[in-house]
Amino acid sequence: MQVHQIVDPADERLVDYRDLTDVALRRVLEPAGGLYIAESAKVIARAVAAGHRPRSVLLQEKWLPEIADVLSGLDVPVFVVPSDVAEALTGYAVHRGALAAMHRPVLRAVADVLDGARTVVILDDIVDHTNVGAAFRSAAALGADAVLISPRCADPLYRRSVRVSMGTVFQVPWTRLPEWREAGGILSGLGFHLAALALDERAVSLEDFATSRPERVAVLLGAEGDGLTRRALAAADTIVTIPMAGGVDSLNVAAAGAVALWALREQHP
Repeated sequence: MQVHQIVDPADERLVDYRDLTDVALRRVLEPAGGLYIAESAKVIARAVAAGHRPRSVLLQEKWLPEIADVLSGLDVPVFVVPSDVAEALTGYAVHRGALAAMHRPVLRAVADVLDGARTVVILDDIVDHTNVGAAFRSAAALGADAVLISPRCADPLYRRSVRVSMGTVFQVPWTRLPEWREAGGILSGLGFHLAALALDERAVSLEDFATSRPERVAVLLGAEGDGLTRRALAAADTIVTIPMAGGVDSLNVAAAGAVALWALREQHP
């Protein structure tokens, strides 16, 4: 790695890290630059282990030894800055040791991601980055083989999604689906039964569905509040509901996904 000591937040070498507000990252920097930001040495290490390439790293002096192990053998510029410069540069206090501007990998084809998969999760237009990250963490913990996201779903590689997922967005294979008018046919052609988690009078209980689950299942999860989109529900083969008590009719999307994956996993460990 190449270490550069920088004291001027206006230095042009730091352009990838300038004004890293949530809005700036979501709307401008990451999509336009083909980058995402990995935060903390642990997350950077997981990204590198998954084959992602860092363009540069920003950190304070005390974190240099830790990041040196992560970047061993890589020719990557490392920008060392004082804490006040880091905060002035990014717009927030950098507490997790390091930030890395990572090159976005090319998204894989749906069929490639689903090769050999039996249980997958589909995130349908979930726009909250925290929920996306939490859903990935549940998917990783409970054995989902892959995650698919709709065209308008929030970015799994957005900084908050990565952080909430504890880096599992690098662990679980994922890609974006096309619009449902095409996606439904692709998934059906690959032999997947689409099980939509939703409140609906046509719904079967999760317990009953898990007892005789199809060989390949895609669990559809919708956004908080709005639930699954009309097109996603129309594409579903079965609508499934989680029986609840205490007058509660729904769970957080990541929690609902976890319950569904656990039930399906129990039937096919």
